Amino acid sequence: MIRDVTLGAKYLGKNRCRFCVWAPNALSVSVHIVEPEERSVVLEKDKHGYHDAVVTGVECGSLYYYILDGEKERPDPASRYQPQGVHGPSQVVDSNGFQWSDHHWFGLDQKDLVFYELHVGTFTDGGTFQDIIHFLPQLKELGVTAIELMPLAQFPGCRNWGYDGVYPFAIQNSYGGPEGLRRLVDACHNHGMAVFVDVVYNHLGPEGNYLADFGPYFTDHYHTPWGRAINFDGGYSSDVRRYFIENALYWVSEFHIDGLRLDAIHAILDLSALHFLEELGEAVHQKAQCLGRRVQVIAESDLNSPRVIRPRVVGGYGLDGQWSDDFHHALHALITGEQQGYYRDFGGIGHMARALKTGYVYTGQYSEFRRRRHGDYPELCPPDRFIVFSQNHDQVGNRAQGNRLATLVPFTGRKLAACVVLLSPFVPLLFMGEEYGEEAPFQYFTSHSDPELVDAVRKGRRQDFSEFEWQGDVPDPQDENTFLRSRLNHDLCRKGHHKVLRELYRQLLRQRRELKPLLEAKKDDMEVIERHREGVLFLKYRNQEDRLCLVFSFNDDTVTVDLPVGQGNWYKRIDTAEEQWMGGGSLVPNELKSVGDAKITLKPMSCILFHKAKEE
Repeated sequence: MIRDVTLGAKYLGKNRCRFCVWAPNALSVSVHIVEPEERSVVLEKDKHGYHDAVVTGVECGSLYYYILDGEKERPDPASRYQPQGVHGPSQVVDSNGFQWSDHHWFGLDQKDLVFYELHVGTFTDGGTFQDIIHFLPQLKELGVTAIELMPLAQFPGCRNWGYDGVYPFAIQNSYGGPEGLRRLVDACHNHGMAVFVDVVYNHLGPEGNYLADFGPYFTDHYHTPWGRAINFDGGYSSDVRRYFIENALYWVSEFHIDGLRLDAIHAILDLSALHFLEELGEAVHQKAQCLGRRVQVIAESDLNSPRVIRPRVVGGYGLDGQWSDDFHHALHALITGEQQGYYRDFGGIGHMARALKTGYVYTGQYSEFRRRRHGDYPELCPPDRFIVFSQNHDQVGNRAQGNRLATLVPFTGRKLAACVVLLSPFVPLLFMGEEYGEEAPFQYFTSHSDPELVDAVRKGRRQDFSEFEWQGDVPDPQDENTFLRSRLNHDLCRKGHHKVLRELYRQLLRQRRELKPLLEAKKDDMEVIERHREGVLFLKYRNQEDRLCLVFSFNDDTVTVDLPVGQGNWYKRIDTAEEQWMGGGSLVPNELKSVGDAKITLKPMSCILFHKAKEE
């Protein structure tokens, strides 16, 4: 049955290839082989609109198009490789030709994940998968356990964030294509690191997007800010859903990917009884079980809806986790003082306390920014279901100038932000370069070929920032210098305060691995205590063996507080005010002997981690 056949061109060996494309709008579809020997073969159509045939004389590396009704020549919607870009021919790829060496690899438990989000094109000067491999030992030594790659689907040109991808199955040619990605994943697994890929199932980019010529992939019933909405619940939607679910399984099976980050699921609109996200998550988890590996599906959502991460048995979608924008906004507004745009809903120490307690800040309260109530309380959602961060590609790159925290707050603020994220009960994510205080911006860049589209993108970016009232001109996304400015300067990590900051990150991640109350935190084992007047938060962890107490001072001045630690001897594990962290010297002793409360004096914008082993 054709519907059981893999979409796209599947090389069968011995110069044989099976072509399968869903094109219900077309009466006939031919595959036009353009290299190495030009010819055309008509595919057989079934009643569901699938066109299929096994074609002989096709070599691995052959270039081809599909011809719709004898007129329109288009690349394959499920192309595995676009060596000549989004408008060029698709290429037949041998998915079985790579010799994997990661047979020992079975994935990671969710609680052990420490994400490192990176953009392939700007992480190194070379901008390829191969160039990343050189840095894997450094990331491993830092304490990173999973790299998260921004979208890899083929986009127009060679400069793009990746959210303008138009071929979900084709690995970006300028990054190194499918072979380069396999080498990177294999190398990561041999370093004991997982690999996650950011995938975009809410829209496709505008340039090179030919899906509508093949079938009803899009709907006019819904709209997204970035392009036509995907048809997940209208007529023919079963086959549209199949296309994207097959794509998700493709990453897991053919590239040994350990997890997917689903971009902006609030723009995946579906009123079906079985939501697309639930179907997708179940399919990925079943594939992982068949492969004997752990594979996680992480969502990006601004809905504050626990349904996304609740188990399916209680009506949830059953996804493994979600990004917590509330956590970021609460932390960012508190340490920067910014109140523009969506930051107007944040800025108080109570917001940070609530984020640490629940993963969300808004769980049904009124939002001034949205002018309505927002969110729901995340019952049945343990801490490891939330991914938290002080920076990521969105929160840095979607500022007018692409400013990182390194240019927004003093060194004390950067250290404090690191402590809040890495010592929280949630799964931490670092944005490339933050561990050493990268100062280069991360700006929005494109390399479109359509002048009208280029102009529309420029105008759109300027409009996006109007409510934030940020100063300065918005960089031109099409200018190559915007891309070049966004490259990392890895040499910084060996110098001055950059070196100190990186060592702090390394030590914080070491504490996270070694202290079980941190690594295995449960909501019932935590207590958050606010001191509004002093601008201080206490976060207390406990389990059967250990007790931890974290003190976060968000005060710009030195402040003295009573610390409700409880009885016993408490030992400092981390104190960002100490000289080794360029803090000028701590005012807190290395050991606290307490009979209940302890009075301590905290330096501005500082963090202290106390540890007490359970007494015999």
